[in-house]
Amino acid sequence: MKLVKISVTLLVVFLALGSCKRKEKKEKLSESITFKKPNIVYILTDQWRGSALGYAGNPDVKTPNLDAFAKESVNFTNAVSVTPVCTPHRAALLTGKFPTTTGMIVNDLYLPAEELTMAEIYKAEGYNTAYWGKWHLDGHGRSTYIPKERRQGFDFWRALECSHNYTKMPYYDNDNQELKHWDKYSPFAIVEDVNQYLAAHAKDTSPFLAVVSIATPHYPHESAPKKYKDMYPPESLTLNPNITEEFKERSRKELQGYYAHATATDEAIGRLLDQIKKLNLSDNTIVVFSADHGEMMGAHGVKPFVKQLAWDESIRVPFLIQYPGINNQKGAVVNAPLTTPDILPSLLSLSNIKIPEGIEGEDLAKLMKNPDPNADRAALVMNVAPFGANFKDAPYRAIKTKQYTYARTPEGPSMFFDNVKDPFQINNLLGKPELAAIQKELDSQLNERLAQIGDEFESRDFYLKKYNYIFDEKKHAIPFWGFNEGTGKNKGFGQGKAIIQSPKPVK
Repeated sequence: MKLVKISVTLLVVFLALGSCKRKEKKEKLSESITFKKPNIVYILTDQWRGSALGYAGNPDVKTPNLDAFAKESVNFTNAVSVTPVCTPHRAALLTGKFPTTTGMIVNDLYLPAEELTMAEIYKAEGYNTAYWGKWHLDGHGRSTYIPKERRQGFDFWRALECSHNYTKMPYYDNDNQELKHWDKYSPFAIVEDVNQYLAAHAKDTSPFLAVVSIATPHYPHESAPKKYKDMYPPESLTLNPNITEEFKERSRKELQGYYAHATATDEAIGRLLDQIKKLNLSDNTIVVFSADHGEMMGAHGVKPFVKQLAWDESIRVPFLIQYPGINNQKGAVVNAPLTTPDILPSLLSLSNIKIPEGIEGEDLAKLMKNPDPNADRAALVMNVAPFGANFKDAPYRAIKTKQYTYARTPEGPSMFFDNVKDPFQINNLLGKPELAAIQKELDSQLNERLAQIGDEFESRDFYLKKYNYIFDEKKHAIPFWGFNEGTGKNKGFGQGKAIIQSPKPVK
């Protein structure tokens, strides 16, 4: 009898061990499937305000493809551009660092060679890397050929430093130094090329990082295709209550072309999203749709085309992210703000890639995987050295939370808005006695964010001197730079000189 009991006990133990091993094996297999490195498709548009989309509640603009995509994605409703102008945003996106750290504080600068970038990190992890469209990080002239060693880790290359000629957009094709032109409206042409790339890499064993930089709906707005402009008669367009009387007529005119570009670009993006599905890439591809900044469009008495300011029209951008395993989170909303340096560490975390030391943005992958509309945080925004049309504006540092925007210039607090109660930011709450505690708390949060990145909020001149930039007082800008290979210095085209780090060695 004892022998039978022992045998039964041994059998139970044996079966239990076998079950545990099978379970462990199954978990390991599941883990290996879960952590298969995903492809990344990052769709970066230019000057697309966070409010200028159908899914964001805009009553006029037609964006059916992105509206549908929003229902399949996680929507960060309070995403902001860390510095709402092209070059600083793009540098922060690729490095995960703030402009005060990299020196990328104005347009048309060369991203320092020593900075570790998105493409270099992914490339080291076995990714194919590809880039299309507007670059604006080379600083050697807007139409100058960019050799491979200055492409910051991107191997496949059909891009140009900067152009907004959407009907005859120039670009360079990889290592061919002859300037080419897309043969149709650039968003359509670029997406066609991207779709060919995806088809060629759909069955590769190596994952890919594809950054698709589409320059619309940035002005000029009159160049939008007529078919789409006809959809938006100016007199039919809704104006926000914060657009001042002096800009109402002009804003309607500009909105016609702005929305036309947006709708045409939405159609192009729809073709790209359809290709991802057609090639069965959806189950292992992270797709992001965003923009580098917005624009004022006559709000608060600021003329159309202007950005750089801390108003929502300028800083708030769309940010939709779809990633493998999102099925139970489709259409989820996150109201906690996200700022540009947060994007790289979050993508790396979702890709199961170690986040390098020195990256300053916060990893928000957990919030992307488990969206919580009630979560909150303080996202940092800055303009270190306003330039061009914004030259007379004061530098600022600001934070945005789920509910508030708070900003400070060297002269003191300048903005305090309750964006929930006052979405058009008409009622500045600074100095209200009943809100003194909230203002003090926001100021404390701003100081904490600045301390985290070692920014003491100095004057514009301090940073220009720190990075050896010479300012063109007549043009209110740092000149476009030509590069002197012999000295490792940038030289202005007869407008001044500056020293920026030399290019990266060929890898």
